Amino acid sequence: MDGVGLRAATRDDREFCFRLHKDAMGAYVDAVWGWDDQEQWAYHVELFDPGRWRIITVDGADAGMLSVDHHEDHIYLGRIELLPEHQGRGIGTYLITELLSEAEQRGVDLVLDVLTVNRRAHALYRRLGLHDEHHPSDTKIRMRYRPGGPGT
Repeated sequence: MDGVGLRAATRDDREFCFRLHKDAMGAYVDAVWGWDDQEQWAYHVELFDPGRWRIITVDGADAGMLSVDHHEDHIYLGRIELLPEHQGRGIGTYLITELLSEAEQRGVDLVLDVLTVNRRAHALYRRLGLHDEHHPSDTKIRMRYRPGGPGT
């Protein structure tokens, strides 16, 4: 997709990533646990890992973030968040499709968790070929794409 890129996150991206999370996921977090700025900031500071996170850029401007863990037997999509003005433009689909291609090439599963209240993301993941699995929490759905599995 023209104009879409990834760059390594830096410590200077901490504020951007917090604002992004609030804008992209705040309503969902609020629906499940309630949104408290101080609690969410403390949680963000604890989780923020510029060594593992990537900033999604669109035409050179910061537009979102991506966190992916590569394991020997699977790829785990920890987070993908886009600013609201960049949602619905195919950017998330493009990036997830790239991960699906990597999973196919490596012969491993792509795994992710999605909040049950985030129906839009859940529908996107299903359209892209991921299937629901049981999750130990009633607030999330574990989803998996298995190369060579149903729908591939």
